Amino acid sequence: MSAACDFVTLHTGQKMPLIGLGTWKSERGQVKEAVKYALSVGYCHIDCAAAYSNEAEIGEAFQECLGANKVIKREDLFVTSKLWNTKHHPEDVEPALRKTLGDLKLDYLDLYLMHWPHAFERGDNLFPKNPDNTMRYDYTDYKDTWKAMEKLVEKGLVKAIGLSNFNSRQISDVLSVATVKPAVLQVECHPYLAQNELIAHCQKQGLVVTAYSPLGSPDRMWKHPDEPVLLEEPGIKKLAEKYSKSPAQIILRWQVQRKVVAIPKSVTPARIQQNLQVFDFSLTEEEMSHIGSLNKNWRYIVPMITVNGKLVARDAGHPHYPFNDPY
Repeated sequence: MSAACDFVTLHTGQKMPLIGLGTWKSERGQVKEAVKYALSVGYCHIDCAAAYSNEAEIGEAFQECLGANKVIKREDLFVTSKLWNTKHHPEDVEPALRKTLGDLKLDYLDLYLMHWPHAFERGDNLFPKNPDNTMRYDYTDYKDTWKAMEKLVEKGLVKAIGLSNFNSRQISDVLSVATVKPAVLQVECHPYLAQNELIAHCQKQGLVVTAYSPLGSPDRMWKHPDEPVLLEEPGIKKLAEKYSKSPAQIILRWQVQRKVVAIPKSVTPARIQQNLQVFDFSLTEEEMSHIGSLNKNWRYIVPMITVNGKLVARDAGHPHYPFNDPY
């Protein structure tokens, strides 16, 4: 792996680069070029998901850039994807993974995550809804889904498996039945949602944490008009001036310096490159704790839907919904 890829080691022994390219909300027509550009400037970690509906296009980028006689060898790239909520039935797990592998044009994944603990109605509609716009749920136990994911490791289709958007109680629940332990937990994490307790819980159990929306997801669809803007935080802007870096680079440095993997999404070449340039400086202990103290438990990513004219949390009624617990 190139020097640009500083990494953490998973319990499997795999090296996971601390910065990866996120691909959520990267439009078709843009994501292929974004991935090719990222690979050309030294990224060796790409984060994908079936639910982003852009894996086939990412696969085209991989096909052009990866291979024995290409610039990048498959073994030098760390690729993550995720099992979607409609595929939690144990017999749907392997076919869902094989579809992802086919789309990405890969023989195996480095990491496969269960995207959410709660399941939606089975089928190929990503967001099955009732006439009143509420979600159609399925109540498969995520522990049964987990057992099916373990078989993918045995078959060599994935090197490691993990969780996304699970709370600490749910992680312990999975660990209680796991023969293949989860290697990674991916959650929303940034200075306003520092996740200190959850990270401590994971590190104690041997899981690496990946931060999604590490810059506060400034481009997502559900925005509060009065929400705090992370990139405008005065303390972070001050550090950016001190180190001649951008506020985004300061925030990413804070994550990687505490051994949290970060997967900022961008389709803008300059930003893609800038997000990787966080290994040539260090924050002081005081600066690290200052950024850590900005926590407001502010969760930007709560999927919302409109029901009877009111905006409500889409999945809060599901018994496995993760965000009803403190962490």
